[in-house]
Amino acid sequence: MLKRFFIICSGADTDILEDCSIGEQNKYAGIGATVFFTAVMAFIAASYALFTVFDNLYTSIFFGLIWGLLIFNLDRYIVSTIKKTGHVIDELIQASPRILLAIIIAVVISKPLELKIFEKEINQVLLEQKNEMTLANKTQLAEQFTPSIDGLNNNILALQQQIDSKEAEVNQLYDTYIAEAEGTAGTKLLGKGPVYKEKREKHDALLAELQQLKLDNKAKIAAIENEIVKLKGDYDTQVTTTQPIINNFDGLMARVDALGKLPWLPSLFIFLLFLAIETSPIFAKLLSPKGAYDFKLEDQETALKTNVLQNKNQLEAMLKADYAINDRIYSDIEKEDELYNYKRKKARELMQLQADAFYKQQKNIL
Repeated sequence: MLKRFFIICSGADTDILEDCSIGEQNKYAGIGATVFFTAVMAFIAASYALFTVFDNLYTSIFFGLIWGLLIFNLDRYIVSTIKKTGHVIDELIQASPRILLAIIIAVVISKPLELKIFEKEINQVLLEQKNEMTLANKTQLAEQFTPSIDGLNNNILALQQQIDSKEAEVNQLYDTYIAEAEGTAGTKLLGKGPVYKEKREKHDALLAELQQLKLDNKAKIAAIENEIVKLKGDYDTQVTTTQPIINNFDGLMARVDALGKLPWLPSLFIFLLFLAIETSPIFAKLLSPKGAYDFKLEDQETALKTNVLQNKNQLEAMLKADYAINDRIYSDIEKEDELYNYKRKKARELMQLQADAFYKQQKNIL
């Protein structure tokens, strides 16, 4: 039962193979088994590749099964259409487009399995890329917010410098009127005279301005600090919002790109393995000698072709003879007076009927 199934997978004619030797049957069963297991590998590879896209097991299995059946049908077609002619050059020319198609199929099958085999290494590469993308993302976002925050900080420094400058002036006036009172500077008269009072009043007025300036600038600084806090909050929000996009950077194309960053030699050997599996049925048929199945199939096709050509030639001869007979018959009838008189009579009746109909039509118009 299993042997018959693999023979069907090979695309061979089961009726012809039943009359062949066991060895011939085993050869085509082996070719069919290769076609079948290649389709199974295609199903597994496609299911994994689609799972990385859809992230749904049942959807991946469904479309993977369709892909596996498609590969099975293509492989079966490729193997079944190669005919043994006994001429190596002709067989290679016949098989060359099929070999090219087999190479394409091998690439498509091997790539998803490479992604699965090197999954841990690919995850490491993706992790490094995600870290780089996270840092780059933060840098780009910071470039949007940093100039505004720096400008606000400069405004705070400017307001603080105004306070510091005013404080320095107040302190200087304080030292001046104290020195006047002690008699160490100014008029150098000990005591609180008119000059002392003048300098004290000037100090007190500037001190009042300083206190008011502190209140005003403190309110301005608080408003600016709130704006800075808001900008930093917006920056954190942007980072939080964009981070999931980076975390989800592990799709099919990202993994294929990460696979390309790994050493190429292991991937090459895996590809060559699947290429050997995919092309093995073709080369098995090309390298094997012309067997009993090939002779019987050729005999059957030759007999059918001969029968078709015979029927075609016979039909052409019959048609040619029929043309000749018809020409002779109509040539003989052409000279008969009886047929001439009969057709003359019918033509006269027809013309009379046409004249009557025309007359009636003209009469109705009038």
